[in-house]
Amino acid sequence: MADRLDEYRRKRHRSRTPEPWPDGPPEPGNDDLFVIQEHHATRLHWDFRLERDGVLVSWAVPKGLPLSPGVTRLAVHTEDHPMEYLGFEGEIPAGEYGGGWMAVWDTGRYETLHWNDHKVEVVFHGARTRGKYLFQNKHNPEDEGDWTLRRLDPAEDGHEDSPEFLEPMAAVPGELPPAAEDDDWAYEFAWGGLRTMMLVSGGRVTLHDDTGADVTGRYPELHKLGETLGSTEVLLDGEVVVVKDGKPYPGGLEERRRADGAAAKRLKTSCPVFYFASDVLHFDGKPTLGLPYTDRRELLDGLAVTDRHWQVPRYFSGNGEAVAEASRQHGLPGIVAKRADSPYRPGEDDWLLIEN
Repeated sequence: MADRLDEYRRKRHRSRTPEPWPDGPPEPGNDDLFVIQEHHATRLHWDFRLERDGVLVSWAVPKGLPLSPGVTRLAVHTEDHPMEYLGFEGEIPAGEYGGGWMAVWDTGRYETLHWNDHKVEVVFHGARTRGKYLFQNKHNPEDEGDWTLRRLDPAEDGHEDSPEFLEPMAAVPGELPPAAEDDDWAYEFAWGGLRTMMLVSGGRVTLHDDTGADVTGRYPELHKLGETLGSTEVLLDGEVVVVKDGKPYPGGLEERRRADGAAAKRLKTSCPVFYFASDVLHFDGKPTLGLPYTDRRELLDGLAVTDRHWQVPRYFSGNGEAVAEASRQHGLPGIVAKRADSPYRPGEDDWLLIEN
């Protein structure tokens, strides 16, 4: 009988990869262990591996675990892996099969409800993965590995998938709040950028302008932010900005606004954009609109993203006159005043724009 790990060994060079390399044939176990690994290869994906007959039957899922029953994810059936892969983490060298960084995202036990060549229905009991799921074979004659993954149980209590877009909360031209109210307000620099909603879900970025139009293809340098945030699902409000000589560059911003597809890719080097994030509207399955502004900013700061195209410009509690003066000195368009305890009201114009 053929060794079910033959294909696993065939795709790898033992001396070039730190991955497990069992010498003997697999030995059957209890068929109840699983691992999900976050795999930063050519494209970020999550590897689902379920113990079966002494090996880990594996699927690569590009957008990760669906948390609601209405979401269907592509699942690519791959070669069986050895049981030792249950705890594997590390860097697979570039140029090798699956090259990239891999970490255990979740592990635990599962129950089998159905298992055949058409469907695999299981119940996961992990730290992050719980509930009934279905891997279903699409029987694509051109691709035997073409499966799907979906959740069969209702979403866990309190979970809501993030919307792709919410109408931005607006700022209207006005004056600085009275000095007696100054401490009740938070102040941000105005950058004169293009208001943009960013959804990060399943390691992928989707961008919408303030009208709701999809502009994801317009800013390819921002797409890597999805990989940086991994499995975090978050809807952000912010601005796309082009900077030149340390200041916003309106001419470059207009050039990027008009470019898409191939033109946008060419401009990545000569006229790069930056995303200046200023608010969090949905975070890991929970809307945050009702939280005070300062609490939402705390969530934003906690994302701790490191990327050359990402910034979270600081805000200032009170002292609006000094913030306005700093804005003038740096040649910025002005400042935005937001009540520190205010919720986010999509489409409302409760903020003040104090222009220079």
